[in-house]
Order: sequence, then C-alpha cells, then structure tokens
Amino acid sequence: MLVFRQLFDPTSSTYTYLLGDSEAGEAVMIDPVFEHARRDAALLSELGLRLVATLDTHVHADHVTGAWLLKQRCGSRILLSESSAAINADRLLKHGDRVTFGSRHVEVRATPGHTSGCLTYVLDDHSMAFTGDSLLIRGCGRTDFQQGSATSLYRSVHEQILSLPDRCLLYPGHDYRGLTVTSVAEEARYNPRLGGEINASDFAGYMNNLGLPHPKLMSIAVPANLRCGRPESDAALPADPEWAPLTSTFGGIWEIQPNELEERLVGDPSSDIQVIDVREPSEFSDQLGHIHGAHLLPLSQLTARLSEIDPARPVVTVCRSGARSAQASVLLGKSGFDKVANLAGGMLRWRAQALPVDQGSD
Repeated sequence: MLVFRQLFDPTSSTYTYLLGDSEAGEAVMIDPVFEHARRDAALLSELGLRLVATLDTHVHADHVTGAWLLKQRCGSRILLSESSAAINADRLLKHGDRVTFGSRHVEVRATPGHTSGCLTYVLDDHSMAFTGDSLLIRGCGRTDFQQGSATSLYRSVHEQILSLPDRCLLYPGHDYRGLTVTSVAEEARYNPRLGGEINASDFAGYMNNLGLPHPKLMSIAVPANLRCGRPESDAALPADPEWAPLTSTFGGIWEIQPNELEERLVGDPSSDIQVIDVREPSEFSDQLGHIHGAHLLPLSQLTARLSEIDPARPVVTVCRSGARSAQASVLLGKSGFDKVANLAGGMLRWRAQALPVDQGSD
C-alpha cells in the first residue's frame, strides 16, 4: 500500500512529501527542510519505513534542504538534478530516470525555468506529481535568477506537467495561502499565468515584469543547498539533549525508554533526574505502584505547583500510559524547563519490563 504524507514548514511555506511502500518498508522524501529533519526521522520511525533517498526538486533559495541531515540520521541517499551544480549528492538525476522505493517508483522529469535544475517527480501510475516551484497552485515560480527562463518554464509546464492525465493531482513545493493540492485539469484551465489561452509570449511578458525582491534567505540558502544542506561546521547542527538518550516523537515530544531511566536512577549515583508522577493520588499507590523517589504532582495541579520542581535539573514526567505525562512535558517546556522528557509507555510499560516499583502488586 502506498503511504503518502504532506508535511509543512510554516517559516518558508514549504511542503515536504513522504512517499512509502508499506509492504517493502521503504520510502523517499521530497524537499525536506533542515529544521525538520528530526520530525521527519521520527515520522519514518513511527510508520516503520526506511528512508532510501531524499529528492530535492531544485536548489532552493528560501530554505535549506534537510537532505544531508537525514542522510546522517537515516542513511538515505541524496538525489537531485545533474544540472544543479551541487556537491555531496549521491546520485545526480536526469530526465527519464526512475527512483524506486519498494515496488513503487517516481519518474524524473526535467522542468527547467524557475531554475535551470528544476525537476518534477511523477508517481508511477501518474496519479500524483510533485512540481516543486515549476508549477504552483494557480501560479508558478519566478524566473529571474539561478539561470531561470520564462520561455523554458512555459515549455516545461506544458510539455512535462500539463501533458499528464487531467486527473493527476499536482503537489507544489510551496503555497502561501494554505492550499494543498490541485490537478492538471484545474491548472490547465484556471492558472492565471499558464492556463487557458495564454501563450508563451503572454507568459514571458508577465514573468519578465514581476519586479520581485530576492528571497530574504537567498544568500544563506543557495550556498547551503549547493552543499546539499551540509553545514559548514558542526556548530550549525541541531543539538540533541545530552543528559539522557532521548528520542523525539513525530509530535515533538522527547521520550526516554523505561530501561534507560531505570539505569540512570539506579545505576548512576550522580544522576539528578527528577521523576514527576502526574497521576491522581489514588493511582500513585494502586496496583501499578510508582517509581522509587517519584514526586506526586497531579497534572491538574501542575501549573500551580511549578515551584516544587527544580528547573536546573532534568525532569522525567510519568503517568499510567504516557499520555497525560506527555501533556505535562509540553506544559513544563512552555514554562521554561529545558530538560524534560516523557516516560515512553508510562507505568504500563515500566511494569511490563519488570522494573522495580514501590507499593505495586503483581
């Protein structure tokens, strides 16, 4: 079964797309964003997918690609156009190539015009196409830098994108109005720059007189993307917490596994972790018991009793299943606590792993 997810970066209004083959457990990701590499890796893990490749539609000018970071986290290969002049890529793509994931593949179509190295990725059954900035919803990318050409873009869109079946859904690289998807039939009829009776001369005249300022991050994004997102120094890498081996969920919650917490509480005399149990008092001493040394602080009272928690020490929140404590970790983060993790699976998983408790029963 095909797995499809559309992800969003609100800062640059960039869409990232995940395509996966659930049976084979393989996936590709189109246009990942540097700041969301952790989020994307967490989603892949939760869906049980192995990322085989990242595919950039072009060298972006408004954000830095997450391709290199995802390669470090997931072992994925970096793919983009042979016309991009980028370094650090594992495979340079040309028109007509295929990129496979499991039993599925995307077809590579060269669609220059926004930049000289723009690609559109078309799903094998022609039900979806990922157009980057070549074709937006009722619009298109600009053509006034990075070897852009209005003449080339007009030809690319009409020959490589609008030539797809009318039913083919088109997913753009950006949208600034909250729109998410369009179709070949819609854009061929309603796109005010490229649809209807508009010809190449009309389009060139329109695009050559836009007079837009350059993107604010262009001087940073383009050089970084020509390195496929590889930072110039380790100081630019997103920092992971160092006080414990934590993992981030797709929802952005830092979690610690029960065995890792137990090892630090019992096996590390220098550990200063505070365990905050956010269940109700009756649950604290029920059959599940509680972790030795845990401080009972019900979620309903948490914000009123923050003074009972030392902000200088790491905090692990705990509840029955991990749901209430996840909410507690979010509240603590918003209140200025910068070393917070949720106990994954809560007391249910702690007991399932036969870890020690106070006042519990078999």
